[in-house]
Amino acid sequence: MNNIGVDDSTVPAPPKARPPAVLQIVPSLVSGGAERGTIDLAGALATAGWVSYVASAGGPLERELHRAGATHLSLPLASKNPLVMRRNTASLADLIRRLGVDIVHVRSRAPAWSAWSASRATGAHFVTTFHNAYDARGPLKRRYNSVMARGERVIAISHFVADYAASVYGVGSDRLRTIPRGVDLDVFDPTRVGAHRIIRLAREWRLPDGALVVMLPGRLTRWKGGLDFIAAVAAAGRRDICCLLVGSEQRRGFRRELETAIEHQGMGGLFRIVEDCRDMPAAYMLADVVVSASSDPEGFGRIIVEAQAMGRPVVATDHGGSRETIVPRATGWLVPPRDPAALAVGICEALSLSAGDRERFAKRTIAHVASHFSREAMCARTIEVYDELLFPQSTQIDAAA
Repeated sequence: MNNIGVDDSTVPAPPKARPPAVLQIVPSLVSGGAERGTIDLAGALATAGWVSYVASAGGPLERELHRAGATHLSLPLASKNPLVMRRNTASLADLIRRLGVDIVHVRSRAPAWSAWSASRATGAHFVTTFHNAYDARGPLKRRYNSVMARGERVIAISHFVADYAASVYGVGSDRLRTIPRGVDLDVFDPTRVGAHRIIRLAREWRLPDGALVVMLPGRLTRWKGGLDFIAAVAAAGRRDICCLLVGSEQRRGFRRELETAIEHQGMGGLFRIVEDCRDMPAAYMLADVVVSASSDPEGFGRIIVEAQAMGRPVVATDHGGSRETIVPRATGWLVPPRDPAALAVGICEALSLSAGDRERFAKRTIAHVASHFSREAMCARTIEVYDELLFPQSTQIDAAA
C-alpha cells in the first residue's frame, strides 16, 4: 500500500503575531476514550496559549470542554449520511478560514472525510489519530477506513495500533507517531478519594459487607466480555464475592441477556449491573480486582490504566493494547481471550493477594502509570507533533541538538 500524505512544505506556518489554532473533530462529546483525550488535549492547548476549538454534534461533556478553556463548534459530525457529510465539509472549510485554524485533528472516520476535504480546500494541516485496528474486511470498509491514514501526521494510541496502521494502510515512519493515551493522575489518585465517596457508592449499589468486589467496567456490549466474565465467576465457584458490571447498555436487549446468564448460573445474589457511574475513581476503590475481558483486541484499554493508577490489580485478556499497559504478575494478569476458565484462575490469583502483597502491588501499579501513561505526557507529545508541522525548521534544529 502506498503512503497517502500531503507535502508539509505546501502549508505556511502561522504568523508569529498570533498563537496557533487547532480544531479537533469528534462525532459527539459523550463518554469515551476519544472524547476524553480530546478534552484533555483541548485544555492543555488552552493552558499553553494556543487557540483551542472542538467541533462535534455536542453531548454531556460540552461543559467540561468549556471549563478547559476551549470553544465548542456544533455540527452534525456524527452523521454518516453522504449529504450531511458534504454539508459538513463546506461548514468546516468556512470555519477553518474564518477562525484561522492551522491544524485540523480528527479522531473518527465519518467526520474525518469531511475534515480531510475541508483541510485540502483551505490548506490547513491535517492530523489523524487511529484509536483502534479497524475492521478492514472488504474493499468498501478498507476504503472507508483509509481516511485515517491520510494525515500529514498519523498518531497511534499504542504500538499495536501503530503496527496495524503501518502494515494495513502503509503509513510510513516519517508520518507515524505512537502516543499512548494518558489518564488524569489528579483525578485517578487513591489518596484523593474520600471515604464518604466510597461509602455512598457501596450503599447505592447495595454491596454486602465483607464481600470481595470484582468489577468489570465498560459498555454493555458483547465484545467487552461480560458473558465470559459471568462464566468465569461461575467456574471460580466462590460465594464470598460481589461482582459488578459497570457501564451503559449500547445495544438494547444485551443487559437482559447478561441477566439471563446470571440467573442461569444461579448467581443472582452475586452480581450487580450498574449502568450509570459518575465517580469512577471511587468505583475503582471499591474493587478488590478489576477485570477487562474484551473478546477482541482493544487499541489501548483506558480502564486497565485507570485501575492501575488507583492501585488496583487488573486481570485482562492477552491481546491488543493490554499487552503494553500491564506488566504480567507485577501490575496485573494477562489471560487468553474467550477463555472463562483462564479468566477465573486470574481472578482467583488476584483475590488471593495478602494485605502486604496488595500494598506492594499498588505501589508498583501507581508508579507504572505515572511513568508511562500520564495525561501530561500524552498532551505534551501531541503538541510536539503539531510543532513538527507548524515549525519544521525549529524541530529539526532541536532534534539535531
